[in-house]
Amino acid sequence: MLRRSLAAVAVLAVLTTPALAQGKKLKIGVEGAYPPFSEVGADGKLKGFEIDLAYAYCAAMKRECELVQQEFDALIPALQARKVDAIIASVSITDERKKSIAFSKPYLASPAAFIAKSGTAADASPAALKGKKIGVQSATTFEKYVDALYKTSTVSRYATQDQIYLELKAGRVDYTLVDKFAADAYLKTDAGKGMAFVGKDIDDEKFFGVGIGVGLRKAEAATLGKAFDAAIDAVNASGEYKKLSSKYFAYDVAPKKK
Repeated sequence: MLRRSLAAVAVLAVLTTPALAQGKKLKIGVEGAYPPFSEVGADGKLKGFEIDLAYAYCAAMKRECELVQQEFDALIPALQARKVDAIIASVSITDERKKSIAFSKPYLASPAAFIAKSGTAADASPAALKGKKIGVQSATTFEKYVDALYKTSTVSRYATQDQIYLELKAGRVDYTLVDKFAADAYLKTDAGKGMAFVGKDIDDEKFFGVGIGVGLRKAEAATLGKAFDAAIDAVNASGEYKKLSSKYFAYDVAPKKK
């Protein structure tokens, strides 16, 4: 869960029709390299669960929006520099992130999980991974988690999760820690053959927060933040969230109510 060179990729996608526009066009930062949440299809267009949600939230707010694709670790700096107005990119709501940005209410929740080559021992504890190479995506909660707990492992950092999967297949890293739902989708592809989950699900709020939300500037938490909260509620209540999630997942990905 959130999750990633500071250069923006110039890919824009108009989400809603001009008839829906009310006020300034919203620029929404997305990653486009984290399937099944966000990726670029063979036709060059952005697609994925969070892309669909961005469409749905913009329509619910009756706002015209642009998607601005950037590498993950550039998203929060882009928000702070006013290059985008919001982030929809599997960004976990953590206490550390809340020091610099605000969030909508959670719209998604997923545990973290290790994956490795099939046949790897089931123990993924820090002691078991001593001397092993772990690949993580930069600027993510996964990176912070392994940095804190896996001090006897070698941690390699990458700009995208897709790069890590290639390194894992090639044997240049032994494990990767990633969002379980994203990993599950990868394991079901041809590229994921020969890989498997290792160890238990990890859902430590200290590192992974209370779910995934829309990232916002603090000054706009009471305005745009509330608009996104209302849009999230509307999309959930209409059944559209469940309909969209069923395109990508065979299980419930909605945050658990507390």
